[in-house]
Order: sequence, then structure tokens, then C-alpha cells
Amino acid sequence: MHVIVVGCGRVGSELAVRLHRDEHTVAILDKRSVAFRRLPEDWGGRTVVGFGFDQDALRIAGAEEADALAAVTSGDNSNILTARIARETFEIPSVVARIYDPRRALIYQRLGIPTVGTVEWTVDQVTRRLFRDRSTVSWTDPTGEVHLVERILPDALAGRRVDSLADGDRVRPVMLTRGGQARMVTGDTVGQEGDAVLFAVRTAALDDLERQLGPPSAVAR
Repeated sequence: MHVIVVGCGRVGSELAVRLHRDEHTVAILDKRSVAFRRLPEDWGGRTVVGFGFDQDALRIAGAEEADALAAVTSGDNSNILTARIARETFEIPSVVARIYDPRRALIYQRLGIPTVGTVEWTVDQVTRRLFRDRSTVSWTDPTGEVHLVERILPDALAGRRVDSLADGDRVRPVMLTRGGQARMVTGDTVGQEGDAVLFAVRTAALDDLERQLGPPSAVAR
């Protein structure tokens, strides 16, 4: 995959290095060339000086063929504008944006852009949202029989009751995160695009859960 990281701060640089290490092609964009000093000397990806909301800079970074983009600058306005251009102009399938002000989470949500708040922002969290078809085991009980598994809800399942994904005592959705806010799953909880759902899953049901969720739909290219 080709991934663009906008913002070469502590998180952006670490994210870019990890993605490149995982054999993705990576372009990292920052308005200050000095920011690239955070990258290792043997950095093998692309560096672009410019703003994430500058379409020409994004084209140089490879936006026209990009599979994913993470907007991780220190400004909410820059991140939301970059994310909108990535989704609406370049139709990049997987876009995630950092957010500092949780009151703005609803704006991102209406635009269908997954967000991660500052408090929970880590490279692991943004990677989960960039690669939404991957389930992540967050915890396993000492016997190895029950796991807590996080998965971004596929777009095709948005609008359905989340508890419809339950399967007796084999699979049970217990919590979801939406707009930076965590909530328990109840009988009337309806899933929305971008929700991160935490499932309690027995080991024997892990493959069944993957088949039930399937890969999330991507934006038409």
C-alpha cells in the first residue's frame, strides 16, 4: 500500500517509520523541512515540504495513487481540511485524522472520517484505523479461551443494531468508541461508520467473527 502521513512530529515520524518497516511505500509531508530530522538517516520513504491541504503538495506525495492517509498535524483545522481533500478530491479509501478538541468529533463523524483523540492517540491506534480490515486482540484471559478484540465496524454494517453481531456466548459486542467517546453496547445501540467495536470472543469463534464482519467497503476509486 502507498500511505501518506501529513505531519512529521513525534507521532507522524514514528508512524511513517513503522509503515515503511512493514514494507508499505510511504510519503511524509510537513510544512517545515527541519521536521524531517526526526526521521532516521536511512529513511527510505519520500519527504515533501508543504501543507496537507495543498493539492499540489499532496500530488507530489502520491495522493492520486494513495491507499491511505493519516493527518496528524498539531492543528484540528488543518487535519480536517486535509482529510476532506483526501477523501473528496483524491478519493483515498482510508483516511484518519488526529483531533484535539473532542467537540469537533461530530464534524469528522458526519464526513465519515475516523478520528483518534489526543489522549488516546498512539501509533497503534492510528494503524488500526488505517487498516480497518484487521482485528486487534487487546486482551486474552489467562486460559487463552476468551479474547477482547477491537475492529472498526465495516461500512456495510452501519445502521444495524450492534448486538445483531452477537452469537450466544461465543461472540458478544461489549463496547464501542465513537467520536472519541466510549459507550457500552446495549440492545438499542446502532452502529455508525467509523465505530471501533470491542468484542468478547471465544478462541473457537475468532475465524467466524472475521467471516461475519468481512472486509470494510472502500471508497469507490
